[in-house]
Amino acid sequence: MNPTISLTIDGQPVEAPADATVLEAAKAVGITIPTLCHHPNLTPPAVCRLCVVEWEGRRTLQPACATQVAADAVIHTRSERVDLARRTILEMLATTVDLSDAPELRAMMADYDAHPERFGEDLTRREHDPIIDNSFFVRDYDKCVLCWRCVEACGTDMEHAFALGFSGRGFETSIATFFENPMPETTCVFCGNCVGVCPTGALKDRRVFELEMALATS
Repeated sequence: MNPTISLTIDGQPVEAPADATVLEAAKAVGITIPTLCHHPNLTPPAVCRLCVVEWEGRRTLQPACATQVAADAVIHTRSERVDLARRTILEMLATTVDLSDAPELRAMMADYDAHPERFGEDLTRREHDPIIDNSFFVRDYDKCVLCWRCVEACGTDMEHAFALGFSGRGFETSIATFFENPMPETTCVFCGNCVGVCPTGALKDRRVFELEMALATS
């Protein structure tokens, strides 16, 4: 049997398996920690940092999705530092990409009182034309927050097709196919797992995309 340990989360005593993550331990007692790159069926990449928590005695905020619990830990999921970090991340995302198809992120912005306009209006946004190169789904990278989910779903976590990866560096980083080839010329098997795990509508069923475009122009 997996041993359990005792810790405190938001002032609440918690008993959790010794190998549990902070996210899992909090969820087990009804404490919600916001996530973006995390998905229950994928390996936590810990790249978005929306799930950071404050762990007393540790200098930096810890990603809850990838940090294992420890005995006698005292953790805060809604401290001033945590709220400021999450608010800033949400504001930076909203200034660079289109979050119109990301209702969960927009709800988080309201919860954390995020105001991306404070960065000013003269900002560089990610701008990509939708890529429609197959009959099944559309890649609309204007809405991509680089959460890594689609890459993991296409790779070892689900399909083992490895049709999607990363291209570019820094602000120019984007999800892409090998050599930017059209999707039918890649190893993609059109399983739809990447579309299913995308949280922002950057990957979307082609029929849904075309219907939305038709309604927008009618």
